[in-house]
Amino acid sequence: MSDDTLRKSEGPAVWYAPDMVRDHAWQHVLDDRHIAELNNALEQLGDARDIATVKRSDVTLPTLDVLLGTISDEVLHGRGFALLRGLPVERWTRRQSALAYWIIGSRIGVAVPQNAQGHVLGHVRDLGLDPNAPMTRIYTTAARQEYHTDSCDIVALLCLCGARSGGASAIASSTTIWNEVLEQRPDLAKILTEPFHTDRKGEIPPGKQATYPMPVFHDHAGEITGVYARSFIEAAQTRPDTPGHTPLQIEALDRVDGLAESDAIRLDMEFRPGDMQLLHNHQILHARTSYEDWPEPERKRHLLRLWLSAHDGRELPHWFAERYGSIARGTVRGGIRVDGQSLTAPLEP
Repeated sequence: MSDDTLRKSEGPAVWYAPDMVRDHAWQHVLDDRHIAELNNALEQLGDARDIATVKRSDVTLPTLDVLLGTISDEVLHGRGFALLRGLPVERWTRRQSALAYWIIGSRIGVAVPQNAQGHVLGHVRDLGLDPNAPMTRIYTTAARQEYHTDSCDIVALLCLCGARSGGASAIASSTTIWNEVLEQRPDLAKILTEPFHTDRKGEIPPGKQATYPMPVFHDHAGEITGVYARSFIEAAQTRPDTPGHTPLQIEALDRVDGLAESDAIRLDMEFRPGDMQLLHNHQILHARTSYEDWPEPERKRHLLRLWLSAHDGRELPHWFAERYGSIARGTVRGGIRVDGQSLTAPLEP
């Protein structure tokens, strides 16, 4: 892409944090009717059904589906994120919370595996792993998680328990970041449309290599699509066959990080138990502060996570085929795919 073809984006995907702080339209609260429909669905499905086998067509949610349709449209075609509050996780069992969460996710997309083990229901919890090891997935630690996107159309997080301190969520519009980089430093914007070697951290699909090329920003089908995971980009740099970054490449990545963390663009969120955050990875970066956990195992910070292939997702640039498999709209795509994988929805990490 030449410099003279680079263009700014317009529309609701371009937003700044102070505007979102004043406008609470992205926050939604479940009412008694919604909870009643979920309770009925839980009773209908019972305790024996494997969560991973539950499909959208298995239950009816006439009132809640209206709200979830609005949320899905906001996430995929609007500002790119939403917060749904009020799931009664403190009243439900772990299985009931996970199943209700799964049911909600099924209205928006198809769950795809989040790791080599085939987990379609993920757990964001400190497992005591070394955050500095190149192959560590940071969500399994209590360390700060830098701004990134996940390998799916939509990531959803449900808070079961919060940390003793820290662990705040932060999001930023990658579309806004693109506009700012293009305005401030067109030369860096150009670099960000060129591929960076990105590591798979050992989770390698059949027939694929340990790394793959991926630009940070793509102008495709009339939309700016962002994809960013600097820890995976840096992990590729530890491989002897990966070319080292140029100073301008490093400056370009630093510019993305700096803009994401700026007061003008960064939107902070504090999760309460029962909060469900939904983010469109193609236009939202997310991060998390480090945290201190409770000493009691049952009180430790614990989020459930879904990676969703959206029912109404956008067409993706050709680069995504290397990571997502399919790039066409309406197909199940994304996630981590490896040989011998079977899909499971574990109730514990």
